[in-house]
Amino acid sequence: MALQPNPLLWTAIEQRRLIRFVYHHKERIVEPHDHGVLNGSVQLLGYQVRGSSSRPLPNWLLTKTDEISELSWLDQTFPGGRPTSSGRHIQWDKLFIRVKPPDERLQAGSKETITPTAVF
Repeated sequence: MALQPNPLLWTAIEQRRLIRFVYHHKERIVEPHDHGVLNGSVQLLGYQVRGSSSRPLPNWLLTKTDEISELSWLDQTFPGGRPTSSGRHIQWDKLFIRVKPPDERLQAGSKETITPTAVF
């Protein structure tokens, strides 16, 4: 069976929408950045900005999508890609989608809101 992207994550990345989900028994609020296959499993790389974590926040979070539950979109958007401390990206086996770089219009201070909120 081919490993497929999660359509909710794909849309959240396209629209730069924050997502909320539970992962390893912790509620997390995340900017979704990359979605793809790594080491034979479908995964999401996100930047966790709020919620519960065993590490200081904000911080990068790599999750196996089959271990995510209670996934939903939030009304809040984020500017786009963030720089990494190393300047490099994960070497995905297959990258489905990567968030685009920040949009100058959003950097200038305007806010973008996308509704409605979807819960799955």
